[in-house]
Parts: sequence; structure tokens; C-alpha cells
Amino acid sequence: MPDDTPPAPIQPGDVNGSLDLRLGRHGGLQLAAGASALGLASVGLLVSAILLSTAVLVRAAKARA
Repeated sequence: MPDDTPPAPIQPGDVNGSLDLRLGRHGGLQLAAGASALGLASVGLLVSAILLSTAVLVRAAKARA
């Protein structure tokens, strides 16, 4: 069943991708994803914060041992 909704307008710096996978005569899978530059920067900051806090916890655990 095709999707008749119009795509969202693309802003400069947006990254969009889609995948249409057919499995035999009756099966299939449609995937779509998108990300903006601001969203990617936010994810990068969150990952950095998680890794930094993990490093602090490991250092504190080693100091107690």
C-alpha cells in the first residue's frame, strides 16, 4: 500500500534517507529517517556528556580500590 502523504519540506543541512525492501510477493518493509544538523549536534553533545561522566565514575571506582 503506497503512502500518499507529501514529504516534509527539506531545510538546508537536513539529512534524509529511505529504504524500500521487498521480501517475496507479499512481504515488504518501508523505512524512512531524517535528521537535522541541530539534532546531530545535540546527539553528539549528549554522547560526550555520557562518556565524560562514565570516565569520572571509573576513575572514582579505581581510587577506592
